[in-house]
Amino acid sequence: MKLSELQIGSTATILSVGGSGALRQHFLDMGLIQGTEVTVVKYAPMGDPIELRIHGYELTIRLEDAKNIEISKEHKPKDREKKKSRQEKLHPGYGEGGKFHDRKSENPLPDSETLTFALVGNQNCGKTTLFNQLTGSKQHVGNFPGVTVDRKDGVIKGHSNTLITDLPGIYSMSPYSSEEIVTREFVIRERPKGIINIVDATNIERNMYLTMQLLELGFPMVVALNMMDELWENGGSVLVNEMEGALGVPVVPISAAKGEGIEELIQHAIHVAKYQETPLETDFCRKEEGIHRGIHAIMHLIEDHAQKTGIPVRFAASKVMEGDRKLLEQLELTENEQNIVEQIAKQTEEETGLDRAAGIAQMRFQYIEDVCGEAVVKPKESKEHIRSRSLDRFLTGKYTGIPAFIGIMGIVFWLTFSVIGAFLQGLLESGITYLTELADMAMQEAHVAGVLHSLIIDGIFNGVGGVLSFLPIIVTLFFFLSLLEDSGYMARVAFIMDKLLRKLGLSGRSIVPMLIGFGCTVPGVMASRTLPSERDRKMTILLTPFMSCTAKLPIYAFFTAAFFPKHGALVMISLYVFGIVMGIIMALIFKKTAFKGEAVPFVMELPNYRMPGLKNVGHLLWDKAKDFLQRAFTVIFIATIVIWFLQNFDTSLNMTTNSQNSILALVAGRLAPVFVPVGFGDWRIVTALISGFLAKESVVSSLTVLFGSTAALQSSINIPGAVALLVFCLLYTPCVAAIASVKRELGGKWATAMVVGQCVIAWIAAFAVYHIAILL
Repeated sequence: MKLSELQIGSTATILSVGGSGALRQHFLDMGLIQGTEVTVVKYAPMGDPIELRIHGYELTIRLEDAKNIEISKEHKPKDREKKKSRQEKLHPGYGEGGKFHDRKSENPLPDSETLTFALVGNQNCGKTTLFNQLTGSKQHVGNFPGVTVDRKDGVIKGHSNTLITDLPGIYSMSPYSSEEIVTREFVIRERPKGIINIVDATNIERNMYLTMQLLELGFPMVVALNMMDELWENGGSVLVNEMEGALGVPVVPISAAKGEGIEELIQHAIHVAKYQETPLETDFCRKEEGIHRGIHAIMHLIEDHAQKTGIPVRFAASKVMEGDRKLLEQLELTENEQNIVEQIAKQTEEETGLDRAAGIAQMRFQYIEDVCGEAVVKPKESKEHIRSRSLDRFLTGKYTGIPAFIGIMGIVFWLTFSVIGAFLQGLLESGITYLTELADMAMQEAHVAGVLHSLIIDGIFNGVGGVLSFLPIIVTLFFFLSLLEDSGYMARVAFIMDKLLRKLGLSGRSIVPMLIGFGCTVPGVMASRTLPSERDRKMTILLTPFMSCTAKLPIYAFFTAAFFPKHGALVMISLYVFGIVMGIIMALIFKKTAFKGEAVPFVMELPNYRMPGLKNVGHLLWDKAKDFLQRAFTVIFIATIVIWFLQNFDTSLNMTTNSQNSILALVAGRLAPVFVPVGFGDWRIVTALISGFLAKESVVSSLTVLFGSTAALQSSINIPGAVALLVFCLLYTPCVAAIASVKRELGGKWATAMVVGQCVIAWIAAFAVYHIAILL
């Protein structure tokens, strides 16, 4: 049978894994290897992809890829004997002494030398939470694989001579996506003084595959068993002595979320780095097997090349046996040596009955099973997993999954724009209006000069104040998006939407950067690094700006209040939907032109649902509010003053009472004819659009300064023109910060093409909407 034929709830054993290249290697690294039991959990609402249970965790793959995996006939799952031990009766404490906790070494590094650490682990295992505990930092944490997409550095609290780097999650040292390459290259090239390998204690078998490869590197290392509180609560445990004996490094139980066991971990990490205590040498392969002879033969062959390039020989031999082309190039083997490597690999394949990559993967998982059999007391099914299965029946159900997603997003937008966000916005607007009136009265009584009075009231209070009033809406939307991500629902959205997005040439994982793009384009662009395909990354980045970011909300709210006061929510939702529709159209065009080909395979772990952490959500909201306020009082503040100056002075730098004689009118007047066919050829509106290149929020402040009143704006543009202007603001190029992030990810040419392309698309769409609106 093929895995694609297995029914929901049925179990079978994997006989072989077909395919080739990086995807097949990724499947092997995730545990899809010969002899492993696999159970079909469910299908996505659209019938594809499929969710599997393997090695105690849930993994999603597409049916097309499942067809390449051959399985036995279905059978009952084998019972795994639960190891009885003293640890089942006693509740162990954090940091209990293990085999290596009193290990003594000589020749410590000098005190002047900085102890550098790499924080390495699987995706979604709690690395960033631990990083925040170790450093006191407030980095964003999320219950979605791939939240960290770049390295972050910090100093361990109380230890000024340390530097710890939080790296993107990685399942193995055979990187499959661009952010995984960041981790591998850092560990191999930077050679940190120590590694803190964080392991999800509730899913040790899958997490320890990476641990095995890190041990082969031979760097000083500590294993941090995270989420031990959850393991204990569900009747499981870990025998620390036995695990340390099997791995040859210190093992420390911790709970990063609760801050327990952290001091013990810091002590061990600093000790192994200070004294450069490398892992005890352990041979992970069984000596009677062909894989053992193959690896050791290659170790002897490449030993001198490995030493020359600074790559640990055991690690190099394993990767060479896997067929890692990148590492083979680094070793610079002679043609004769490469031929010998191939002969050894072929001989090993004949002896094991497995291809070289599958043989290595099986060797590692066999050792992991042996270690877990000796050192891990299996827990009963966790409360978190039971809760997740129950919620998923509705949230990812065949007939309920898609309606639930639409309903959830509809509620989010309704609460943001019509209830909570709108209420808070009204309160803040009242406060700003009151302060403006107080300042106006005070300056009139003090007989402040007319120029200064105009600058402060018309420029600063009306300009910056008009933008600040939209802070509650932005914070409210980010609040709901962070709740969805922190709970684990975002991963389900990717699972649900994969088949639909594949028709557009994208993977289900692309939905996450796009949803983040509704909050802000910059993190949305950065989140695309979790996509393993360069093609998918580029497409997703170019489509993300079509998802209307919160910075555009002030523009929508301003024009809605002026022209459509009774239909605010309808106008807002229509704009968001129109942006999505335009994104879909552009995706179909890209698929047929610049980005021909198929989307990357969908391989993703579905985490358990968790209660969103209020502390984490609070940190995220504070970061976004702080970012908005910084822009309001820097970029927007400067833009407002510049626009006020250009509006109030002529080319001879004399103050003018008629804005049409100003410098601004002269510059914008040259561009205004371009916008006459789309219904808003007023130089003041063109000026505001130009200021939007700095920050979208400044469009509102510019209009407020230039028009002075809503009545003046209403008299200069009709309703079809207002609709066309809203569409143009929705679609034209994002702010400078977003353009800079695109340039960083894709390069200057792509960033320039995006700026020009979006302006052209926005003009065409606005032209069409304007003339349709006139007819209606």
